[in-house]
Amino acid sequence: MSASMTQRHCRPGSLALLAGVVIAAAGCTSADASRLGSTAEAASKVYVPPGSYDEFYAFMSGGFDGQVGVYGLPSGRLLKHVPVFSQSAENGWGYSEQTKPMLATSYGQVPWDDAHHPQLSQTAGVPDGRWLFINGNNTPRIARLDLTRFETEEILEIPNSAGNHSSPFVTENNEYVVAGTRFSVPTPQRDVSIEDYKEAFDGVLTFARVDSVTGHMTIAFQIRLPAFDYDLSHAGKGPSHGWSFFTSYNTEEANTKLEVNASQKDKDYVAAINWKQAEQCVAQGKATTEPGRYAHNLMGDDGIARTEWGSSVKMLTPAACPGLAYYLPTPKSPHGVDVDPTGEFIVAGGKLATVIPVHSFSKMQRAIADKAFAGEDHGIPVLKYEAVVAGEVQNPGLGPLHTEFDGKGYAYTSMFLSSEIVKWSLKDYKVVDRAPTYYSIGHLMIPGGDSRKPWGKYVLALNKITKDRYLPTGPELSQSAQLYDISGDRMKLLLDFPTIGEPHYAQALPASMIKDRQLKMYPLMENKDPYAAKSEKATRVERKGNAVHVMMTSVRSHFMPDKIEGIRVGDSVYFHLTNLEQDWDVPHGFAVLGANNSELLMMPGQTRTLAWVPTRVGIFPFYCTDFCSALHQEMQGYIRVSARDAKVALKWNSPSYAAAEKHEADDHDDDDEHGSH
Repeated sequence: MSASMTQRHCRPGSLALLAGVVIAAAGCTSADASRLGSTAEAASKVYVPPGSYDEFYAFMSGGFDGQVGVYGLPSGRLLKHVPVFSQSAENGWGYSEQTKPMLATSYGQVPWDDAHHPQLSQTAGVPDGRWLFINGNNTPRIARLDLTRFETEEILEIPNSAGNHSSPFVTENNEYVVAGTRFSVPTPQRDVSIEDYKEAFDGVLTFARVDSVTGHMTIAFQIRLPAFDYDLSHAGKGPSHGWSFFTSYNTEEANTKLEVNASQKDKDYVAAINWKQAEQCVAQGKATTEPGRYAHNLMGDDGIARTEWGSSVKMLTPAACPGLAYYLPTPKSPHGVDVDPTGEFIVAGGKLATVIPVHSFSKMQRAIADKAFAGEDHGIPVLKYEAVVAGEVQNPGLGPLHTEFDGKGYAYTSMFLSSEIVKWSLKDYKVVDRAPTYYSIGHLMIPGGDSRKPWGKYVLALNKITKDRYLPTGPELSQSAQLYDISGDRMKLLLDFPTIGEPHYAQALPASMIKDRQLKMYPLMENKDPYAAKSEKATRVERKGNAVHVMMTSVRSHFMPDKIEGIRVGDSVYFHLTNLEQDWDVPHGFAVLGANNSELLMMPGQTRTLAWVPTRVGIFPFYCTDFCSALHQEMQGYIRVSARDAKVALKWNSPSYAAAEKHEADDHDDDDEHGSH
């Protein structure tokens, strides 16, 4: 590493203004000059030869992009951009009639979100490669992606919540995905003064059950807690299975200028929730049924998304369910909470702390049994800090946020303010290595690093600032990931690569787990879309009043039909495109002049529908937008649009046209008859 690089490391992220005091970050002037290793060594470790595959799939949140980025590791190559919460004109997600319902919420159609935390489904605490869950932070939602198709299959809205940040962390057999509210609000929502925050606001944790076969989510119960900010979560595993842990800050219950008013106490809490106890209390009728309207959007086996509406939830309180919740004191403003592979250690990251606290699950159990309480907060027992803490990592750096584990007895913690990763031992809580990051690292990720069996070969830093690292791109610079080799005693930086959006968190698993299970096409004969045309003979155009349905096919290298007349200004024209291909990776696109929504992209054997309302008379071309063959440019057609009162007959050039001529004539007769009344 050059001297200039060492100096630049200290510039963007190493000074912090905390409560009016400037603190110089430790280690800035002594960044390890050998950390990078030789260029040849680093290049050889990330080089994936042409035609070869990466070892890992990495799934990264897009943050304000609202989507999921899929990258190969160790190359850092972007493999796919999966639309989830945000509309995508690339493939018509959220624009096509089949996918529009996926973005329905109780607030209306919400075509974006702030996606933070991807979570792989697990079996016995180990990623199993079936599904990926991710949270929508702004409009509280949890989405589920099918990893045989890399497509979003389900989105569940979370009622009685705001700022769905501590979400959607999974229990070790996918019994539940959780959703904790970051912003406490009145529940149910109502018009109250913000000054009444302490009396009228609540924090709510949601446990959504996951069907073990289908993955379908349902809200099992919610838990009403004090009006703190519940920031992040992880579930217990092994001996701590049956518990979920949530960091909370603003235990002062301030409602303005939180950087000052929520920093008054020495410690905040980790909320320990016994969800097995919650299940028993719900079964015993101790939960109340409360109103809560929410959307549950699910893609059907016919490829069409539908929305079901929920109207109520089961609500538990700690008072009605003793043993449900306990608070573990933890250093101020905790962010991440992470459980080690054994399930014994619960590590919290206090953003303003100078130590990393390591809580012990077994000590927590003894403290509960012995009633080693420091008091209560809103009726919830607060355990004594010294009764639950196993140890503290001293002088780790500044701004500990997140911790993951390598499965070899070591933990890796991201230090936001001092821009570094710190490696420390779970045996004696001593720092054994540290590596600078460029710059202001947020989350970090080890493949399987939050599971019972980490793969532990790499650690990925997800950085907020990239000044000096890439070619400049105006006022906004790319955020980035950095890949470190952790196979030896010391971390070695291998690779920088830019990322889409703001990567808050990531998950990774060996490519071998899912590579050979990929869906390559939709079997055409299994296409259940009611408007699918499974052959060119089945193509047709039908008018129903002002609605015109065009059942169209695409195949290399033409549409059928590719010439349509008889459309009128103001008609609602529905293009139902079925891709007749049955060959892997031969999608077809569709776009029409004047469309104000999106193009379509149809996978092999799939049907997608675009709605189009022509607003002027003329000839409108349409064409394939996805390169499909040598004659891709020839894959086009025309639509004639006539005046609203024109009597141009509906006609098209496909085998079904002759049979439809009489139908259109009858339709005109009906129009004349109705007009004469």
